Amino acid sequence: MTIPIDRSVLDLFLPESTLDWFDVVKGEKTKTEVRITLEEKNNPPEQYKNKKLLSKGFTDITIEDFPIRGKHAALIFRRRRWQVEDTGKLVTRDIKLCFPHTQLEKEFADFLKAGGGG
Repeated sequence: MTIPIDRSVLDLFLPESTLDWFDVVKGEKTKTEVRITLEEKNNPPEQYKNKKLLSKGFTDITIEDFPIRGKHAALIFRRRRWQVEDTGKLVTRDIKLCFPHTQLEKEFADFLKAGGGG
């Protein structure tokens, strides 16, 4: 089932400034899982603002997060890629989604560490 998403409520649960870089495009709930899909805004890195860029689609990153109401929670981040037309170089924005060397959002990793889980 697809559910409507309220930005002000999501802003309370998502990592700080997530909604500055991403738009919520989909929310789904099943008996066992909640999935929220966020798509990176079409804002190329500043150093490429004066270059001709070609959209090269998205790369999806799924992050396991705190359970929501006893359901498995997954955040799907659709990261944009652009190609610089004159060089062919692929570029992305440097947005930190996970705590280094994990697939966990930083606050979740801190929570697990504090509880002896990490």
